[in-house]
Amino acid sequence: MKGSELLRVIGAQVCLHATMAGMRLATPLLALQQGYSAAAVGVLIALFALTQVFLALPAGRFADRHGFKRPLLLSVIAASLGAGLVWAFPVFPSMCVAALLTGGATGATVIALQRHVGRSATTPTELKRVFSWLAIAPAVANFVGPFLAGLLIDHAGRAAADMLAFRVCFAAMALLPVLCWLMARGAHEPPPTPPPRGAARTRAWDLLREPMFRRLLFVNWLQSSSWDVHAFVLPVLGHERGISASVIGSILGAFAIAAAVIRIVLPAIASRASERSVIFVSTLVTVGVFLVYPLLPSALSMGVCSVVLGFALGAVQPMVMSMLHQITPHSRHGEALGLRLMTINASSVAMPMLFGSLGALIGIGGVFWVVGGVVALGARATWGLKVREERA
Repeated sequence: MKGSELLRVIGAQVCLHATMAGMRLATPLLALQQGYSAAAVGVLIALFALTQVFLALPAGRFADRHGFKRPLLLSVIAASLGAGLVWAFPVFPSMCVAALLTGGATGATVIALQRHVGRSATTPTELKRVFSWLAIAPAVANFVGPFLAGLLIDHAGRAAADMLAFRVCFAAMALLPVLCWLMARGAHEPPPTPPPRGAARTRAWDLLREPMFRRLLFVNWLQSSSWDVHAFVLPVLGHERGISASVIGSILGAFAIAAAVIRIVLPAIASRASERSVIFVSTLVTVGVFLVYPLLPSALSMGVCSVVLGFALGAVQPMVMSMLHQITPHSRHGEALGLRLMTINASSVAMPMLFGSLGALIGIGGVFWVVGGVVALGARATWGLKVREERA
């Protein structure tokens, strides 16, 4: 894949993902302003991820059948429709529908883009390179979307956070997916890869019969859970240490910046290190950080650990995506990506509840140690990852 085309694809993902990220900030603020409870706002935020759990597999199969542009166009229409609906009817039910539409559109876009980029790469080294660059897009979008939404809510109306300001914000969010389509519509799409002649009808769950695919999903789940536990437990641990909210936010921000930086550096590492070695080293570093995190007394030392953890976990996703495209058949890449996304989103919904219950039982520092122990036990599975010759 040429650099200019990859840049357009990254820009397209940033635009559509930023729509969801901006809506995820703006709709809860409007709901709270209209007098809805924190519980109602929690349900609203959960809806952004809910669609991705149930839509991931159908979206993957649809991408396998129809390629890149048709799923992207439908996602663009859904995201613009969702944001436009709240612009026209700024009431809570519309916000819930918008959360479902923009969240589902983002998940479907991720699958279509990842499948397209993976099929456009010709060598394992190129796979690692393109997925390292593509992984930067969500980090950029998670900054651009909320920043733009917050700026418009504060300054686009007659007064800060009045209804006019919110409407301008929702209008801008509805236009971002259009930019996504303009950037990506000219991308060259490889010809579809049909299933082998005479092959029996398959289901996405059949992929789980492959030992290496199961192992890769398990390893990816370990790293995703580590990401979730850090985001969930750090604010609580910082509060116990008497650290201010702004400093806790800075520590989390340092983690996000480190995760983005390592993905910029990864293309240079891709030709010198295998996917397995990168994931294995990241696993060991994660275990070490989780062991010492609860023992750290100061914000500075916690910030250093956060940066190291960001480097470790940020390196994993591009390597996982590269391996996934090498161990699954070309004709089923979309299904495999959908199954992975469904697993990760379901985990992100369930894990915070488990972490909260575990923290109440053994203390919040103990959650780090328990998760670190589980990740350590999973290191053997990480080292057992192998790339086999891909089947057609």
